Amino acid sequence: MLRARTGNFARPRPGVPPVRSVERAIRILRAFAPGATQLTLSELSRRTGLDKGTTRRLLLTLSQMDFVEYDAAALSYSLGPGVLTLVPAVDYGRDLRDIAAPVLARLTEVTGATSFLWSYFRGHALCLDRVKARDLHIDAPWSAIGTRISLNCGSGPRVILAYISEEERSKVLRGHLPKHTPVTQTDPSELQAAADRIRERGWEHAVDDYVVGLAGLGVPILDRSGTFVASISITTLTPHLALKKGKPRHLDAMLWAAAEIGSSIRS
Repeated sequence: MLRARTGNFARPRPGVPPVRSVERAIRILRAFAPGATQLTLSELSRRTGLDKGTTRRLLLTLSQMDFVEYDAAALSYSLGPGVLTLVPAVDYGRDLRDIAAPVLARLTEVTGATSFLWSYFRGHALCLDRVKARDLHIDAPWSAIGTRISLNCGSGPRVILAYISEEERSKVLRGHLPKHTPVTQTDPSELQAAADRIRERGWEHAVDDYVVGLAGLGVPILDRSGTFVASISITTLTPHLALKKGKPRHLDAMLWAAAEIGSSIRS
């Protein structure tokens, strides 16, 4: 059974309070992001909502466990190698990733684009795998394994928005919908209409809505029973994914890749 299928996890039982120190430590770790890999004490305090004294004590403990490193010259903190030691033990999405990995590699070779595997996780698209194109060198914030992206932008995430349940979609559309570029769609009604179109045609072509100058093509992965599992997408320079007779380039390759992955999934 693939654990990447729904992204739904059991919440703590009502009446069982979380351990505050653990919760605060995790808030510190989550404050770091691709665009914020080095943060000062003040920045961490502001991002977590914790006072500086509490933040400093937690950082000291995390650094002793190698989960945080301190740069004395820059007076800043960053995530440490201790975080990487946990990655091999992460079981979430492992089966799906193992099935999809060789398919994504071939897809990147055929299309010359960077390919991605996405799963739905707590209102976001979670990147489970990525194969970066060798000849595509762009100074852009490429998503890596573990990156979470809002479902209102990007071809793979928007496919997920289209295929999750109506209940989950309503929750997403009521939440925060960030605007990454001038053309990022943030209107809930427009996103609902787009989700209907994506489900009807079975693919999404997103242009300049996450990074200006880049376009993406996403399709769903369905298992043998037709149940939605995840999505795959490719991203490259916008002209390389131009529409021809109403369909984007490489659509057939994408559909074949998704079908190959889906047929290998055990229900």
